Amino acid sequence: MSTPRVISKVLVANRGEIACRVLRTARALGLRTVAVYSDADADALHVALADEAVHIGPAPAAESYLRADRVLDAAAQTGADAVHPGYGFLSENAGFSEACEAGGVTFIGPSPDAIRVMGSKDEARRAMLKAGVPVVPGADVEEVLADPGAAAERVGFPLLVKAAAGGGGKGMRVVRAAGELAAALEGVRREAAASFGDDAVLFERWVEDARHVEVQVFGDHHEQVIDLFDRDCSTQRRHQKVMEEAPAADYGSPEMRAAAVAAAKAVDYVGAGTVEFLATRNAGEFFFLEMNTRLQVEHPVTEAVTGLDLVELQLAVAAGRRLDDLVELTNPQGHAIEFRLYAEDPAAGFLPATGRLDALELPADLPGLRVDTGVRAGDVVSPFYDPMIAKIIAHGRNRAQALDRMRAALGRTRVRGVKTNLDLLRALLADPLWCEVPVSTTWLERQVERLLPSPEFEPAYAVAAAAALLLAQDDANASPYAVLTGFRLNAVSAQRVRLGFGDLVYVLDVEMGAQPWRVRIDETTYEVCARREGRRLQIELDGLRQPFDIERTERGGRPLVEVSSASGDAAFEVVDALVGALDRHEQIAGSLLAPMPGQVIAVDVVAGDRVEAGDALLVLEAMKMEHTIRAPRGGRVERVLFAAGERVEEGAPLVEMDAD
Repeated sequence: MSTPRVISKVLVANRGEIACRVLRTARALGLRTVAVYSDADADALHVALADEAVHIGPAPAAESYLRADRVLDAAAQTGADAVHPGYGFLSENAGFSEACEAGGVTFIGPSPDAIRVMGSKDEARRAMLKAGVPVVPGADVEEVLADPGAAAERVGFPLLVKAAAGGGGKGMRVVRAAGELAAALEGVRREAAASFGDDAVLFERWVEDARHVEVQVFGDHHEQVIDLFDRDCSTQRRHQKVMEEAPAADYGSPEMRAAAVAAAKAVDYVGAGTVEFLATRNAGEFFFLEMNTRLQVEHPVTEAVTGLDLVELQLAVAAGRRLDDLVELTNPQGHAIEFRLYAEDPAAGFLPATGRLDALELPADLPGLRVDTGVRAGDVVSPFYDPMIAKIIAHGRNRAQALDRMRAALGRTRVRGVKTNLDLLRALLADPLWCEVPVSTTWLERQVERLLPSPEFEPAYAVAAAAALLLAQDDANASPYAVLTGFRLNAVSAQRVRLGFGDLVYVLDVEMGAQPWRVRIDETTYEVCARREGRRLQIELDGLRQPFDIERTERGGRPLVEVSSASGDAAFEVVDALVGALDRHEQIAGSLLAPMPGQVIAVDVVAGDRVEAGDALLVLEAMKMEHTIRAPRGGRVERVLFAAGERVEEGAPLVEMDAD
């Protein structure tokens, strides 16, 4: 039993939505709060929410949020007596936890020993085997170091090459044949060293079509450990979660919950933690995957079905309170679902996106809805940090009602300025295979092309975009919204608008005058009426009226008109008629351009090399993930324009090739 501690001022050693979430609870409890921030976050929401804020370095996390010394200096400077690490960054760093304790600052989390054991996949496997918790068959770090080929043959293919340190879906690659092993080892070791400062790896048998089910556990300083039910986190891409729900639908395993408690007790766990399992299709079979020794991104769904504030519980436990005085639970109350809204492009392999959030509308006012975010309209999604924009949580009396509430929420969600996964999330909610059948961890990546078919040209969206552009010509000095006041009532005039959509350019010929306008697209002519309602444009196309939100933006130096309705979103590139004089359906030439800002960390080709379509050319690191740039076609490499270690901007040419 530890000596109770008084906590009066909390420093949150994090950023974004989790920093905002912790700050709000701390302030509600009457605690003073301190934020830390990098150069990139000087005007961030979490800084505005805190009572005090301390600058800790440049934008790269390695020079700011991962600098334990600067975080502790900030605590000393402000007199903070406790540090909440959030998730990511220093949250699972045993050395940071030790340094907090040595400096007389309460670390809101488990002991350094628990972090160290569970933070090493190798040590965790051994501890779980000793505790009787089932683990996935595999090969430990020493065996892999000694002879990776022999270790792989013993484990069998397919297998998972996995970083021994860290978590969050980083440092993992599936290997299905011996010929893929060397490249996977190199990539995982490089990513593990960059993300966790440790390039050790182990192998695990890859369990096909498994569900990812996890159990929220909580321990106190009085040797009590409880579970707060399970969650399903199987909807994933790149081994990272997109959606979570509590409780796990059509599952429920007292044996798994008991195993999670045993796992926590094996390391004398204190605070909030999550024990993650792979559940196979064999009834009752599950394997320990890892333990996250921190608060999880998906903790709000557990809060929804338990009525608990897990951050408040963390603070109480850290101060020495007993769990049996704080928690009295029987069964989960209803069902909760969380969707993660990311700045990313699902159609391009879920590449992260960057840019300014020109508009952001999140539906926090609907019944049963909660939104956690760390950004506002006008903020920038930078290449230095995770690209999550918000978490949207729906709670209902059952799963069906939670899904209905999520549909209503996503129908009212609007994001402008960056690409997002919003349309994919809407597609999931409309897909009976996803809604009615529990999916596996690989399901989403197998289904994404079906869920996001090649975009079709939507005339109503195009007409709305054209209307915004033409009306803007009435007053070149006015904002796009200011000019949406009505249509010309003078004689008919003809205008031509070129809109890029996907890889194609469409021409719209518009006869303007008294309503209705006549708009010709391809061989079809539409009659169009419109009127403004606040910031919204009402378009009536051949008798069907639909409201659209219009935003003039820019992405990668290209002017865009972004159009959205409750049915979905579309972005049109404004094509200058004086440049190229493109006809409709003319293909825009592709090129090997950087899909996002980042740093080149490996170059696989030199000038003169011949490559085939799909061959790796270079590796770009951005948003804490690696992205391999591959040849779009066969040909010869003319020039490589960047070397390893150099930073690139979005849209920068990377490699010049001659086609075969």
